[in-house]
Amino acid sequence: MSGTELAREAWSHKIKRRLRNAMGPWGVFIEGFVRNPVMVGSIVPSSRFTINRMLAPVDWANCKLFVEYGPGVGTFCRPVLDRLARDGMLLVIDTNPLFIDYLRRTITDSRFRAVLGSAADVEDIVRQHGFEKADYVLSGLPFSTLPDGVGPAIAAATWRVIRQNGAFLVYQFTPRARDFMARHFRRIDNALEPLNVPPCFMYWGWKDAADGQVAND
Repeated sequence: MSGTELAREAWSHKIKRRLRNAMGPWGVFIEGFVRNPVMVGSIVPSSRFTINRMLAPVDWANCKLFVEYGPGVGTFCRPVLDRLARDGMLLVIDTNPLFIDYLRRTITDSRFRAVLGSAADVEDIVRQHGFEKADYVLSGLPFSTLPDGVGPAIAAATWRVIRQNGAFLVYQFTPRARDFMARHFRRIDNALEPLNVPPCFMYWGWKDAADGQVAND
């Protein structure tokens, strides 16, 4: 590559960085969606109505480890941290380095950890952070568009990592996510949030003490 081409590329990166910084989290979110739309559920972050309804069933007094898959630019992170106990931890996992870098730079709460990795590896990631189980796992990953085998692997690993009486919280824009959950969670509550773009299907899969071992790994 010639010196002129290198200069043009550097200038292009500089302009993109300035535009992204000017747009704040929206700029980061849009760039992340453009780079990898398969792993980002929507180009529009979740509404406050969706956030509040998704988090309402959580027993925050007994939550020590809250895990989130696909945190994006932290739409749920701050509301979770606002509710989380002082000795709790929010552990977020994303395959997009752009999002992980942004979160590490902008969220300075000591209870927060951002990991670049796959949700299918949640058991190892949880253990690496000093826990055996998670109390709750939240996911906005688009299960229906994930590569073959990834969705079922994430659902199975999530069931195993959640403690008894914990829950898998899922919000999606199609009802297909319930199919992945139903292989492992016998009790699934559901709701629809119309005040979201687009309207959002919400599911809470509960790991009841009587469920025993997962039937379909």
